[in-house]
Amino acid sequence: MKKHIKRTILSFFLLILFGSINLASADTTPEIESIFNWAENNFPEFFSEPQATQMIGVWTFRHYPAGPSGEVYVGVKNNEVFVLGGPWGTDNPTFIDTVPNLLNQIASSGGDGSVSGCSNTTDIPAGVVITQSGNVINITTNGQCIVIPTDSGNFCEPPEQPEPTGISVLTTVNVTSSQTTGIEVDQPGIPNPLDSATQGLSNSSCTINADSESGNQIINSDICIDMTDQLSSIPAGFGITINPPVTFAIVSTATNQVVSDCFATDAATVSDAFTGELWAKGADGNFVQISF
Repeated sequence: MKKHIKRTILSFFLLILFGSINLASADTTPEIESIFNWAENNFPEFFSEPQATQMIGVWTFRHYPAGPSGEVYVGVKNNEVFVLGGPWGTDNPTFIDTVPNLLNQIASSGGDGSVSGCSNTTDIPAGVVITQSGNVINITTNGQCIVIPTDSGNFCEPPEQPEPTGISVLTTVNVTSSQTTGIEVDQPGIPNPLDSATQGLSNSSCTINADSESGNQIINSDICIDMTDQLSSIPAGFGITINPPVTFAIVSTATNQVVSDCFATDAATVSDAFTGELWAKGADGNFVQISF
């Protein structure tokens, strides 16, 4: 009991040192997430067990309650990176470097802030935050509806493989909720295009030669996308009325499972992470290779 009280007091004390405990929002960015992920990947003796990013007052931080070197915080304030606890002590946050300088050092050393099982997490659109805790990956826009570049792909695409892995992974998506605003369909028989997209997301997919760490992953998504630019050009008279802003919010969970044969599953599509080949299931239940 005394140990628990002591730990609670320490945590409260550390939060006071970080500025305040008011719950005003602070911004996180892909750059900050990259630094936190890189620290976890390269210094597990200080930042063990991947943690989610939190925001209190002007601070964006991660808390490591039971690391090998003791309780540790790493945080960003005004584009500067600090650490607190463990070997750095708890008197005051210790300044490490600025965010731009650390990003340059990481890049020059060949490192990155990647999340296992996801490719290109350092190039994700602004406003999208990807974090990992164990085998669980969380993707969020923090309650904001963001504009996605037209050339943006899946937020957590399986990485390409330089050689065959022999691992096949079935991904099953469960959409918990979805909501669209700013688009009305008046013509009978014409589906809402965003509702149709939601139905497509619910299909299973399977990856041949998948990454070795993706087999047991769970990917939680809670995102909102501003589609106004993409849909505002729809001309009048097609039974669709646009009332900007057009937004699409979705909460979903994707579960990965190792399987023996992708073509023996109920997947709608099969892809090969090594060769880049893609197959789609036809109306007769057989897979047909798609050429680009």
